[in-house]
Amino acid sequence: MTVSHIKATIPCDLSTVWNAVTDAAQYPVWRSDVGKTEIRSDRQLIEYTKGGNATVFTVTAAEPYRRWEFDMENSRMTGHWIGIFASCEEGTEIEFTEYVTAKKRFLKPFVKWYLKRQQARFVSDLTQYVQQKTAKGE
Repeated sequence: MTVSHIKATIPCDLSTVWNAVTDAAQYPVWRSDVGKTEIRSDRQLIEYTKGGNATVFTVTAAEPYRRWEFDMENSRMTGHWIGIFASCEEGTEIEFTEYVTAKKRFLKPFVKWYLKRQQARFVSDLTQYVQQKTAKGE
């Protein structure tokens, strides 16, 4: 199993950040790597990359404005994601941790690098999106 962790401060209020992260239906609007999402229920969704690869996410814990967790699985990996959210003087502190197991042996050496890259992209896309929403007064 590979573990990847990212912590960042986003200069925006907690509710805006929480709502952006937990509203998966809006991911194609602001995430540069997502082509579409399919909401199956309030606890499960499928996220499709722009290349068409599908990942199933099943929410396992939700404490509004504090913690969001889900299991994830696709043809290449299985894993668990934990997101911690907290208000701070500068805006919102986020802390995301992913636990991933590659299904194919040849992918294992690349998992850590891939996760770090994905986490950085997610935080960058998220920051830009919530700042734009705030600037528009949404």
